[in-house]
Amino acid sequence: MAYQMTEKNDTSKSKGQNLWIKAKELIPGGNMLLSKRPEMFLPDNWPAYFSKAKGCHIWDLDGNKYIDMSIMGIGTNVLGYGNKKVDKAVQDVIKKGNMSTLNCSEEVYLAENLIKLHSWSEMVKFARTGGEANAIAIRIARAATGREAIAICGYHGWHDWYLACNLKNNSELADHLLPGLDATGVPKSLINSVHAFEFNRLDQLELIANKYDLAAVKMEVERSIPPTPGFLEAVRKLCNKKGIVLIFDECTSGFRERLGGIHLKYNVEPDMAIFGKALGNGYAITAILGRRSVMESAQSTFISSTFWTERIGPCAALKTLEVMEEEESWTKVTSTGVKLRESISRMAIDHNIEIDIFGIPSLTGYSFKSESNLKYKTLVAQEMLKKGYLASTLCYICTEHKKNIIDNYLENLDNVYKLIANCEDGQDIDSLLEGPVCNSGFKRLN
Repeated sequence: MAYQMTEKNDTSKSKGQNLWIKAKELIPGGNMLLSKRPEMFLPDNWPAYFSKAKGCHIWDLDGNKYIDMSIMGIGTNVLGYGNKKVDKAVQDVIKKGNMSTLNCSEEVYLAENLIKLHSWSEMVKFARTGGEANAIAIRIARAATGREAIAICGYHGWHDWYLACNLKNNSELADHLLPGLDATGVPKSLINSVHAFEFNRLDQLELIANKYDLAAVKMEVERSIPPTPGFLEAVRKLCNKKGIVLIFDECTSGFRERLGGIHLKYNVEPDMAIFGKALGNGYAITAILGRRSVMESAQSTFISSTFWTERIGPCAALKTLEVMEEEESWTKVTSTGVKLRESISRMAIDHNIEIDIFGIPSLTGYSFKSESNLKYKTLVAQEMLKKGYLASTLCYICTEHKKNIIDNYLENLDNVYKLIANCEDGQDIDSLLEGPVCNSGFKRLN
């Protein structure tokens, strides 16, 4: 039986938009990931669903082909969509069997390879999502120290332990990627169990560490801005002094500037590190690496899940690591990202538009320094879509973003910047928008 819409479609809308309307009736929030909601890009006009993806191209349900110059599967596909070698390894697994009563050997080989890349680590646990991996790391750190309080800096998922930070007020996590995260449903007994500090603000972390008996400091090594000289070293020293487990969350940053964690670039060793996203090039796999003295504590608490034992994830990760090393993918995406951000910076100056650029080069993002920031962001998505691009103010680079693709993208983006420049000079931006303005963070959908 073929799957199909059960109600008459609105012929004025695309198949994707019709399906999205139906999805919001059947699925709370419409889907499983906030970052993929059409409202985050171009409400009412974003294609919403894909039928095929290859390289850096995506086809929607109507057969339209786009170049993905936005978030590339939320940063999961550093080798591009449908990498032949990775997909072939997964297809072989499917033929031989993905699940059984016995364990898959690939998880042992993957653990061995990840430890080789991170000489400070000695043991590994695997999961399939970033949120799971973060929760596992916190459980292990608490078990290892016998303490409960956590200090965080960055985005670490959706679980109770993390959202508990917003029990004090709903804006505690506002500067950690997503504003508007409500702690509804999180037990109020968790209040004061998690405390946020700003990146590069050692003074804030020291205040927290002096007030609370911390089990762990969990932080991203680099997201929007690089660490100031000595910051990571000072955090490491503080954790050593107080017996705190230092956890680097590299779900997003890992394998983008090094074959392994970006912390290798700064030569600061954590007690635990978390990897995901790029590790499986689109297939679900996350890894929690750690020192034996910390990781052995996983055996004193219960951490277990059926689908953490499936075979596709580890197999995909092993082949992804192999292809990354062959292609030196981290060098390619970084150099492309550097060119992209330099070109966007020049473009903004040429058009007398003020922007803030953030993120590591391969995960370049920017915002317009204007009250119309979200309207301009919506205009970028709207106008670039007409030219065959999935585009926003975030651009995650993969190895398939070749020079001609970047050059053509920049040429088309320049035309949008001309429109924005006109708006900065007095033209009504609302007259250019063909639908609602995009969202900036978490919002309940109607």
